[in-house]
Formats: sequence, C-alpha cells, structure tokens
Amino acid sequence: MKKKNTVGMVLAFALAGAVLTGCGEGRDAQQDGVQGISLETQEGTLQETQEDTPEETQETPEGAQQESPEETGEETPEETPETQQGAQQDAQQESASDEAAAESAAQESRTGAGYEDNFAVDSKAAKEFAQKIQAAAADKDLEALAALMAFPVYVGLPDAKTVESREDFLALGAETVFTEGLLESLANADVENLNPSMAGFSLSGGGTANINFGVRDGVLAINGINY
Repeated sequence: MKKKNTVGMVLAFALAGAVLTGCGEGRDAQQDGVQGISLETQEGTLQETQEDTPEETQETPEGAQQESPEETGEETPEETPETQQGAQQDAQQESASDEAAAESAAQESRTGAGYEDNFAVDSKAAKEFAQKIQAAAADKDLEALAALMAFPVYVGLPDAKTVESREDFLALGAETVFTEGLLESLANADVENLNPSMAGFSLSGGGTANINFGVRDGVLAINGINY
C-alpha cells in the first residue's frame, strides 16, 4: 500500500510539472508573437515616414525657386539704355526752356521794362520804340498808337490838349490826329540818333510836329504829341 501511494504521488508530481511546463512555453510563445508584431509595426511606420519626407523636402525648394525670379522681375524692372536716353532728353528740354525764359526776360528788360529814367534807356530800345510809332502813323492806326501811350497824355490840338483816357483819344479820330505835317515829320525822323533828355525822346524830322516819348512807371510810353 505504501509503494502504491508513493508511486501515485510521483505520477501526480510529474503530471503537474508537465502541465506547468506547457503553460510556460505557451506564455513565452505569446510574448514572442506580440514582440514580433510590435517590431513589424514600428519598421513599417519608419519606412513610410522615410518615403514621404523626401518628396515634401523636394517640393519646397522647387516652389521657392519658381516664384522668386518672377516676383523680383515684376517689382524691379531693369533700366534700359532707351530709358536713360529719354531722361537725358527731358533734362535737355527743361534746360532749353529755362534758357528761353531767361532770354525772353532779358529782351523785355532791353525793350524798356524796369527803367529808372530816360537816361537809363539804351539806344536800341529807344530805336525799337520809335519804329513802332512810325509804323502806327504810316498805317494811320489810331488804336496801335493808343497802345503805346500812357494816359493822361498831352495832345497839342486846339480842342484836345490833355486826353485823360484811351477812349477819349480814340474819339478824336485818325483824320484829326494824323495830320500831314505830323506824318511827314515822323517819316523823316532819324531813329538811329535819339538823344534822351529830362522830357524824354523827341521823334521828329525837323519840323514843329513831333511825338515825344519817355519812361513812365519803368517802361517807355508816348507822353505828348505836338503840332
């Protein structure tokens, strides 16, 4: 009986050991399977990340290289030789305009603008003004003669004497103002040798009829007609 009990206990222990051994191997197999799956998952994720990253990296530089030259070309146009030549021509035209304006101002000054008195008038300006008087008289143009006057003006006619305005002078009539004696005297006057005096310049051919002019308010103007 003791031998049978002993044999039974030995078999029981052996069976229990076998069961425990089998469970341990199963547990190890499951762990190995889980680890294998985890490693495969990590390797797959890493491979996908490596494949996607170069494409994105390549796209960014290409986009930047394509946009930069276009934007730079639009915002900063190159200066061409034609543009430089146009700027030089504009500068030359402005300079020419300034010179013309200065010359015009100088010419106006020479013709009588800004004179202090009769003695400040040069012979050229006196001659040019005298020729204007001769031209108006030759054409019997009363309006042209009135444009050369500074009113009030002395007119040595019996019914005139001092004429206060341009309208009053025109009312006298061309036939009354341009007498034969005045026209002959003005036509024979020497405009090359006009001498200034306190009264001004006398435009006369040697007779009693003449036209006097001088500086009035800085400019030359007719100040009297004698018959």
